[in-house]
Amino acid sequence: MSGEGWLETLQWGVGWTSAVAMMFGGVVPYIPQYLDIKKTENTEGFSLYVCLVLLVANTLRILFWFGHWFELPLLFQSIIMNIAMMMIIALCVSIRKRGQLVHGKEHVFTDFDYDYFWEWTDVQSYVEFMLTFSTMGCVLMYIFLDSPLFVETTGFVSVLTEALLALPQFYRNFISKSTYGMSRKMVFMWLLGDTFKTVYFWLRSSPFQFFVCGCLQISIDIAVLGQCVVYRKKNSHLIH
Repeated sequence: MSGEGWLETLQWGVGWTSAVAMMFGGVVPYIPQYLDIKKTENTEGFSLYVCLVLLVANTLRILFWFGHWFELPLLFQSIIMNIAMMMIIALCVSIRKRGQLVHGKEHVFTDFDYDYFWEWTDVQSYVEFMLTFSTMGCVLMYIFLDSPLFVETTGFVSVLTEALLALPQFYRNFISKSTYGMSRKMVFMWLLGDTFKTVYFWLRSSPFQFFVCGCLQISIDIAVLGQCVVYRKKNSHLIH
């Protein structure tokens, strides 16, 4: 094989590996958190609003694809991430139900009770909310598909929402002044994954808003990791 042939093969291999890493790499940080929750049967350290942020962000990204095509690995990443988030929600809801000493009132999506938004007691409610959100998004995208302003705004809101992914966890840690129950491996993998993703956006000339919001996401990841250092004394007290 000639030198040019080896180079083309290498480029193909790197491109294929990067695409696979992009598709499945997004869910890897949540594996340690999922296993920790399953092992300890404790959901207190993890904010389910992280799942909400990712579900909304990735659903909007899927809708954005229909108006502004981008690379398929990013589209498949969103589909895979949505499935993973619903699995985490199902686990957390199941554990919370088992942990109830007294069977209290059920709270479901169709109650339309704002006080219990995203605090529902059955998995079906989370599915119903996402189906409602997705259906409304599909209708709007169909109506305004020919509007570049609407399509690009959808893309920007998608990546901006994802960039703010760690904010619910940051806020939860700030209120409790502790990171106990939160998987540090998850946050560290957030940082590695977001760094890889942002570089990927830049190298592959993805829509500019993807790159800008990737940089914001890295900054918030670092802030959450900083909380692990700031609150380390209280974490140690809770462990013992």
